[in-house]
Parts: sequence; structure tokens; C-alpha cells
Amino acid sequence: MSGFASLRLAFSAAILGALLCAPQALAQSAAAPAQTITLGPSGLPLPRFVSLKPARVNSRVGPGANYSVNWMYLKAGLPMEVIQEFDTWRRVRDADGSEGWINQSLLSGRRTAIVAPWQRGKGGRINLLDEPDKDAGVVAIIEPGVIGSIKKCDGQWCEMTFDGHTGWMAQSQVWGAYPGEKVKN
Repeated sequence: MSGFASLRLAFSAAILGALLCAPQALAQSAAAPAQTITLGPSGLPLPRFVSLKPARVNSRVGPGANYSVNWMYLKAGLPMEVIQEFDTWRRVRDADGSEGWINQSLLSGRRTAIVAPWQRGKGGRINLLDEPDKDAGVVAIIEPGVIGSIKKCDGQWCEMTFDGHTGWMAQSQVWGAYPGEKVKN
């Protein structure tokens, strides 16, 4: 077989392969992009949201009780974002961006969120609605910085409870659930 004939054969095989794989490639590109989930040593995803169990929690500069305390949190239920794991210690970030290490025994998987912490002190208020619709009736008016319990989030709206008032809030208005994340607490 001449070099030209083998080149034609190789080219034809490449075109045939592309045509056979095209429908599958198109189907994959039309599907939602795959989200890569990073798992920490605990087997749980990183990053992820948790909350503080007790009302007094020390945040340390390193992963161990021998490291100095750089911050003390005084609010049970405060949402934290776990960004790193080492043994039984979790590196966390709070809504203000401060980071430190907290022992896992002081953290809970119960999901809470802070309402629009970026608007604290600016006089704004957020409506808690009776259904997940921007035109729904108002159940309560919540000030930025208030902590509530997440019941569930559908990726756009979160059903939350604040001091006995339950309703819906746009997921973009809370720190404690990622954009588009679905939560069932």
C-alpha cells in the first residue's frame, strides 16, 4: 500500500470516528457542567458550611490546643465555612472573612445563615416571605446580620426560621449557603 493510500485510510478512519463520537460529545456538552467536589480527609466536602455548637468557642492560629487563641466566638449557631481539615481540627472562615482553627467537636452540621452581613450598619432590611416568590406576602422584616436556621434551600430560595418566624428568603441574601446549593436540614 502506498503512503498516500495509508494516509487516506487514516484520514477516513479519523472522520468516521469523529462522526460516531459526535452525538455523544454533543449530548455531554448540552448537559449541565459537572461540578468537581473536593473531599477532605474526613470524607466530607471542602469547602462546606457548619455552625458553632456552644456559645463560647476559641479560634486558634493553628490546628491544636497548644496554638494561641486568636479569636473567641460568643454565639452558638454562628455559621462557619470549613475550608481545611487537619486531624480533628477544622480551619474555618466566618462571615467577616476571619480565619482560624476550631476543634471538630465544637462544630455542628446544623445549617444556619447570616442575613446579608455585607449590608450590616447600612440601614437596609430584608423581607422574609411566605413563599419562594419575590411578590409573596411578607412574614417578617429581618435586619442584616441576624442569624437564622436554614430548613431548606432549592438553589434560589432558602426556607429559614428567625425567632419563631418561618419564611423564604432569596439565597443570594444569606451567608451560609452557596449560590445554587440545595440544602435539606
